[in-house]
Amino acid sequence: MATTYCKRHKITQTQYGFTLIELMIVIAIIGVMAAIVYPSYQQYIIKAKRADMMSEMQNIASVIESRKLAQGSYSDISSSIKTEFAVEYPKQGNALYDVTINPLTLTPPDNILTDKWIITAVPKTGSQMAVDGNLSLNYRNVKCRGSICGNSNEWNR
Repeated sequence: MATTYCKRHKITQTQYGFTLIELMIVIAIIGVMAAIVYPSYQQYIIKAKRADMMSEMQNIASVIESRKLAQGSYSDISSSIKTEFAVEYPKQGNALYDVTINPLTLTPPDNILTDKWIITAVPKTGSQMAVDGNLSLNYRNVKCRGSICGNSNEWNR
């Protein structure tokens, strides 16, 4: 707050507001905070989208096993599983992953699902997930993200 006095008119005038330097300091502080927070936010978003895909893969695995139990064999469900679930994910919005479901051992004919299946989610080129690495889940619940595999939290590293 600045007070000015005009001798000629004998008026006292008070000015309110911020100086340019004060505003520039506030903008600089906000800029530094944004530079620190934004990369963390991006990593959080990537981890959340990866978690969504992992959940979808677990759901697909559950459907494969439940249909196998209901129909008696993997070969009876092969074509329906692949056409229903081997698609782009997420189904709404921008697709981030291409999902494939394949047998681990190729027995003739190659398109028949066997008891040794693997679900693979490959990030789409140019998407936000492109640098995150492939995700896979197999019939033994072995989870892989890139080259790291195991039965616990390998997807979250």
